[in-house]
Amino acid sequence: MALIGYARCSTSDQSTNLQIDALKAAGCERIFEDQISGATVSRPGLDEAISYMRPGDILVVWKLDRLGRSLKHVIETVTTLAEREVGFHSLTEQINTSSNAGKLVLHVFAALAEFERGIIKERVCAGLEAARRRGRVGGRPRIVDDSKTAAIKALREKQMTTQEICKTLGISRASYFRYK
Repeated sequence: MALIGYARCSTSDQSTNLQIDALKAAGCERIFEDQISGATVSRPGLDEAISYMRPGDILVVWKLDRLGRSLKHVIETVTTLAEREVGFHSLTEQINTSSNAGKLVLHVFAALAEFERGIIKERVCAGLEAARRRGRVGGRPRIVDDSKTAAIKALREKQMTTQEICKTLGISRASYFRYK
């Protein structure tokens, strides 16, 4: 029986160091990593970890939400592990699927993780809607406003090349083709 660790963080500016330290302290002999959103179904590090594992091994994560935010994905992953006779252990929540009680707790925590993700999504959408009602629009400011769009059309009529128009207006080729 081998303990195999899996660590994941959502963005490249986050670090898996805390998770890796905890996994090493738990006795994991090999650790696989991903830097990808938990909502993403395909995760190369997790796929590699599952392929690497043999019957009797245990996949260890620092926290349940590192395995996935979707209840469906967590359950599918744990089911896949069980079919391969591989166990699952979450250090923070002390979930171990080697017992029926551990399986029950896993399902409850996975449902809570999915619920939390839904709440966060609702709050973000509500915040964006409130900002729109106040006249604020999110996203990156437009480089090409209505006057530059009119200038692009006028310069095109004068038979100027794309390069000349971009240089004259101080815009990129991509912006030119987006607004021509």
